[in-house]
Amino acid sequence: MFLAALSTNTMLLNLFVAMLLGMTLGIERYVAHKTAGMRTYTLISMGSALFTIVAQKLGMQFNNSIYQYYIIAQIITAAGFIGMGVVFHRIDSHETSGLTTASGLWVSAGIGMACGLGWYQLALVVTVLVLFTFIVLWFIEEQIGKLSISKRDEAIAQIKPESSFPIKHAEEKSKKPRTPRKKKVTELAEQ
Repeated sequence: MFLAALSTNTMLLNLFVAMLLGMTLGIERYVAHKTAGMRTYTLISMGSALFTIVAQKLGMQFNNSIYQYYIIAQIITAAGFIGMGVVFHRIDSHETSGLTTASGLWVSAGIGMACGLGWYQLALVVTVLVLFTFIVLWFIEEQIGKLSISKRDEAIAQIKPESSFPIKHAEEKSKKPRTPRKKKVTELAEQ
């Protein structure tokens, strides 16, 4: 399944490329003021490369590829677990944040795994695609958000004043002097 033999130089190169690519993603996240930054993305990517290399070494040492499959599966699970630590749901506003960061950490683990296997081209292409997602798609989302807010404002401006009957009725009601509750109870008792 994996590479036949790994020299020390190859292992170090795999780790170094994983570190650089993870750091690249982390720098973008740091500049964007996100929860996980350069160190987190670097460690996730490099750690995934390391465990992939260990999986290959175990498979060669024991002449059994089952170890490789177990470790690879656990890398994916661990990256998802770490990513879930940055997802927050606010009950009061019903907003969820951190999903992009969690997804980025998960993909960063995949990039590290690709580096650990020596698949540098795949890792580089995925890194570029993730940067495209983080930067370009964010800009597109912002523009769509601005457009939808301006459309909502236009729709609110077109509402006719006559259609605001409940609001006017509430305003008129609030202008009437209020009788304290105690006084009302006393008046009812006298009758």
